[in-house]
Amino acid sequence: MSCCPGPGYRTPLDAMKGPREELLYIPCIYRNTEIGRPDYLATVDIDPRSSTYCKVISRLPMPYLNDELHHTGWNACSSCWNDASKKRSKLIMPSLYSSRIYVIDVATNPRRPIIHTIVEPEEVRTKSGLAIPHTSHCLANGEVMISAMGKGEDPMEGKGGFIILDGEDFHVKGKWEADGHNPPFGYDFWYQPFHNVMISTEWGAPKAFLNGFNPDDYTNGLYGRSLHVWDWDKHTIQQTINMGDEGAIPLEIRFLHNPIAKEGFVGCALSSNVMRFYMKENGTWAHEKVIDIANKEVEGWALPSMPGLITDILLSLDDRFLYFSNWLHGDIRQYDVTDTKNPKLVGQIFLGGSVCKNGPVKVIKDVELDEQPEPFYFNGKRIHGGPQMIQLSLDGKRLFVTTSLYSQWDVQFYPDMVKEGSVMLQIDVDTEQGGLTLNKDVLIDFGNEPGGPVLAHEIRYPGGDCSSDIYVHNTPSNL
Repeated sequence: MSCCPGPGYRTPLDAMKGPREELLYIPCIYRNTEIGRPDYLATVDIDPRSSTYCKVISRLPMPYLNDELHHTGWNACSSCWNDASKKRSKLIMPSLYSSRIYVIDVATNPRRPIIHTIVEPEEVRTKSGLAIPHTSHCLANGEVMISAMGKGEDPMEGKGGFIILDGEDFHVKGKWEADGHNPPFGYDFWYQPFHNVMISTEWGAPKAFLNGFNPDDYTNGLYGRSLHVWDWDKHTIQQTINMGDEGAIPLEIRFLHNPIAKEGFVGCALSSNVMRFYMKENGTWAHEKVIDIANKEVEGWALPSMPGLITDILLSLDDRFLYFSNWLHGDIRQYDVTDTKNPKLVGQIFLGGSVCKNGPVKVIKDVELDEQPEPFYFNGKRIHGGPQMIQLSLDGKRLFVTTSLYSQWDVQFYPDMVKEGSVMLQIDVDTEQGGLTLNKDVLIDFGNEPGGPVLAHEIRYPGGDCSSDIYVHNTPSNL
């Protein structure tokens, strides 16, 4: 394995040889629950050798109510590998509802993080013209880039864009995109400097998704269906790929980890399709549907047809396996994507969901299953909700999963989970032939938290993971 002068690893294959994860950082949300407490960052001990294995060992409360912590990122990562002055020392935590951004010191004591600084909503909105921040990625120049989904002057209105934080004191430097280049919606993004490209996705207008899901909002154009292809150097949109209803609500996007790859995948939540995006010979970009999760025809649910709702997606660091969660159908899937045009299903596991037996929903037509899955119990405890955020170990052998999506949608689709708290589980992965098995020794029950049941969301490791780090090679000479 190459020795790294800066943070992270030189290549994704080097990262696969990195140390096993020992700590997990997980935002925990009280907004829209019955408990009037601030959100907090939980630190979980996941080292099997430790006396506190599978326990929450610290809780860092935020100073404000109703932030809605959501996704997190780093001040520095593998994109800064060749810069010895950079250290992965701060966890960046944007707040989906308040637009506040927390910068957390995880280096002084990794087992007990502390707040380093807070970027207040007013600074975010006035200096960037944006609000409702989501995905954070560190850049090779040391800055932090955060996608945004709302207008600074009217956060409930949709506006895609990118906030730039200074990498030293974390003040808002401004926006990344060139003037006049704001897509109607924002969400996730992934950059690939080797081909001078970034691609971003769309959730929808905050006034729609922040208040829960209403199908009429999609019909009325308040949710996205497009990918935006950016010139990385000029910060301009070069192409917009409208994927139509087959690409409804494209959320998480993943280029292959190989830093010279010309393709990747995006999970489309509402249509429950996985799209492959790729560069054509003429330099433009295109998409094709490579995985289609069929809706289930049901009774006793909000609609007569239930999508899988693909809410998270990631790739193993060797680009061999693709994983995603169907939050409503209740399963996680593993595909061999050695042939990116023809993914092969090699693993599947059900962990709850909305179509379990003996529940309010009756499945009338299902082209995949002969019968409804059994309710999910762990050591005698009924687990409510469905698999949502996923994170893979560097070596690809352990897949961690939490069950909360976003508090308002949790209330709408899984009210019992909101009352009893979400969980984190570990899935053991067969990296030879494929296959997913529940590890019956690992359960983090966030229903037993000292402050009351809480909703746990995204998972990060102190040393980086499969969705936080982007590997950069700007010229062929340093491959």
